[in-house]
Amino acid sequence: MKMVFRYFGLGNDTVSLEQIRQIPGVEGIVWALHDIPAGEEWPMDKIEEIKSQADQAGLHLDVVESVNIHDDIKLGLPSRDFYIENYKKTIAKLAEVGVKVICYNFMPIFDWLRTDLFKQNPDGSTSLFYEKARIEGMDPFDLVDQINQDATLTMPGWEPERLAHLTELFEAYRNTTEEDLWDHLSYFLQEIIPVAEAYDIQMAIHPDDPPWSVFGLPRIITSQSNIRRLLSLYDSPANSITLCSGSLGANPANDIVSIIHEFKGRIPFAHIRNVKVYDNGDFIETSHRTIDGTVDITGIVQAYHETGFTGYARPDHGRQIWNEQCRPGYGLYDRALGIMYLWGLWDAYARVQETHSSKKEVSKV
Repeated sequence: MKMVFRYFGLGNDTVSLEQIRQIPGVEGIVWALHDIPAGEEWPMDKIEEIKSQADQAGLHLDVVESVNIHDDIKLGLPSRDFYIENYKKTIAKLAEVGVKVICYNFMPIFDWLRTDLFKQNPDGSTSLFYEKARIEGMDPFDLVDQINQDATLTMPGWEPERLAHLTELFEAYRNTTEEDLWDHLSYFLQEIIPVAEAYDIQMAIHPDDPPWSVFGLPRIITSQSNIRRLLSLYDSPANSITLCSGSLGANPANDIVSIIHEFKGRIPFAHIRNVKVYDNGDFIETSHRTIDGTVDITGIVQAYHETGFTGYARPDHGRQIWNEQCRPGYGLYDRALGIMYLWGLWDAYARVQETHSSKKEVSKV
């Protein structure tokens, strides 16, 4: 397991590269050019600028999250070919600086949804929170206004250029079904995966967050069976998944441990985080500790260890603790604590395995 840490860039992150490199076991950053609108070709000079910063800090930039998909691709419009060509050119440029994994998603309009960025916990920390009944009765434009008011930094997946065209986007997706979205994803993969193969890059799709339809929009990367269908669309190691335990774990019916075992070898990138799911469908993001949430983080790390996982992993959303002023979900302190918890589990399983192997050798003698 290679530990990495998400980084939003100079001037766009409260966490510095110097702080990241002091977290034990962290080898690289998970990055993107957040100021480049979806569909545009990434400029090489900006890519090299991030590489220079990472090199100076002694960190690699093997994982990009995300190269966003233009909505014309998701909608299957004739103009999608233009944006797909830009995507191919971006893949080639990223390969030049050593990128191995590109995380992306295929969610219409919203990359993720929460109703509260700062839900207070009993201990005084705050977390991202999803109130199901509120979403079901809410106007999406009201939610956007609230997020814009609450966020002090640009939130990934809520880019201003996208939110400025919400009315047009909702109208465009009005008659789009899940099967339509599957067809458009298949078209994208048929075009992109051969290019990714040529550059030895794995395209790792992120599950939908949350893993169900919201505001009437179709969502398809939501379950184990749907991941199976995704991987069958183009049978290649370059067509893979970013396994996010928190996104899929918001639906307790998703067995993350089973997913890891079934799709081993097709998971180059893991987001490991916990959520507490309530009986009414609400969920809140907790510490990474297993007992604090609903997701079996202990079993998940064990499953990665048992399947010989050698991919990249990062702690995902954390709470805001110790009065840290940061992008919601992306502070330094709780994510660093999460890393140490994940390493503790990983090292414990490694010790158990070593002890078991030693006893087997002794018994042979």
